[in-house]
Amino acid sequence: MADTSKKNANNVDMINGSLFDKIVMFALPLAASSILQQLFNAADLAVVGRFASANAMAAVGSNAAVINLIISTFIGLSIGANTMLGIQIGSCRKNEINDAVHTVIASAFVFGFALIIIGWFLSRRILILMAAPTEVMELAIIYLRTYFFAMPAIMVYNYGSAVLRSKGDSKRPLYAMTLSGVVNIVLNLIFVVGFNLHVIGVGLATVFSNMLSAGLVLYFLMTEEELFRVDLRKLKIQKKYLVQMMKIGLPAGIQGAVFSLSNVVIQSSVNSFGANAIAGSTAASNFDFISYCAINAFAQSAVTFTSQNYGAMKYDRCKKVFRMCLLGGFSVSVVIVLVLMIFRYSVIGIFTTDPDVIEFAMIRLANAFSLHFLIASYEVSGGCLRGMNHSLVPAVISILGTCVFRLLYVFTYIPDHHDFALLFRVYPISWVITGILTISAYYIVRNRVFKAGAQ
Repeated sequence: MADTSKKNANNVDMINGSLFDKIVMFALPLAASSILQQLFNAADLAVVGRFASANAMAAVGSNAAVINLIISTFIGLSIGANTMLGIQIGSCRKNEINDAVHTVIASAFVFGFALIIIGWFLSRRILILMAAPTEVMELAIIYLRTYFFAMPAIMVYNYGSAVLRSKGDSKRPLYAMTLSGVVNIVLNLIFVVGFNLHVIGVGLATVFSNMLSAGLVLYFLMTEEELFRVDLRKLKIQKKYLVQMMKIGLPAGIQGAVFSLSNVVIQSSVNSFGANAIAGSTAASNFDFISYCAINAFAQSAVTFTSQNYGAMKYDRCKKVFRMCLLGGFSVSVVIVLVLMIFRYSVIGIFTTDPDVIEFAMIRLANAFSLHFLIASYEVSGGCLRGMNHSLVPAVISILGTCVFRLLYVFTYIPDHHDFALLFRVYPISWVITGILTISAYYIVRNRVFKAGAQ
């Protein structure tokens, strides 16, 4: 009885009672978990930057875009799992939940192990396509191949966390991430400083720490209440639930992939400025990720709260979810941007003391990160659309607004204006375009869907 009460304390009742306090309490662990994950990833850069070499730091940094490309594609599918389960919970389709949960976790294992094979054979070709500098190529290949061995654990952690979030539990994934992140930092120091393993060391630390976080999330699910309990003997992909998950998650995954692909192209342009530019841009990108994690926490909250209330046909609460998540995403990001810009030199100093690297980092911060809060406009409205089972619309808009536009900019404007600052100005311009389009689409779809549901 006590154990059941403790588990229920981790859950949030999304379809009854107050909203704003629940959204905030749900979003904060999500934001903390994502920010910690990024900070622990940043520890890889900090350790190799401080205790290895600039080339080792550039090797790790040159892989960031391709790693985000791959992870974004498959993590997008976890959004489909979150929405599918949220709608099932809201509409009280309890007989479907457990089979859906087992399909989600089985899919995570399959995707993860497939990525090990793909990554091992394609790492060199990927980095050649990205025009990674010759002086860092071999180190970058070693790091990327090592990183791919973490993919099964990364998939299980994220898909398992999506299952927990769908029932209102955003706290325990945070606990798992916190513990594994501390282990990651300790292992980084042991492997790189103690054994002088440079990029191999940070890669191995990533593998082992992600195995820990995945194991903890899997343990949580294996000891859950019956509806959500995972039995490893019952892991099986059922076509019905895989199709539902893919219908919602695949557009989000494709969006993430194309979005990351545009960043890969931009990274290729960054690479043309040399190793110092790569290192500086990579160090500055950690600012972006911290702000994005906060915004994305409210976007994920929008998905989960909207899906449950949409399933329960509580449309007025869906409207409130949009307003509150948008306000939360904007507000938190503005605070993060202001604080980090004020202390930008001190923070960058954690990663490097090289003045040339720092100069490139400052250029990126001034031209992109200073307006990063604009992302909330399309992330939250897109999350609400996905919660209403409309995932294709925000995906298409994001592909056009943030991806196609950026590619056109890089291929048509930058060749004649080879300037590092101009390269990064493409980001805020694309954020404004995508935000206006996605919010407009949200209101159009919402009015149509809610009117049809009321009838």
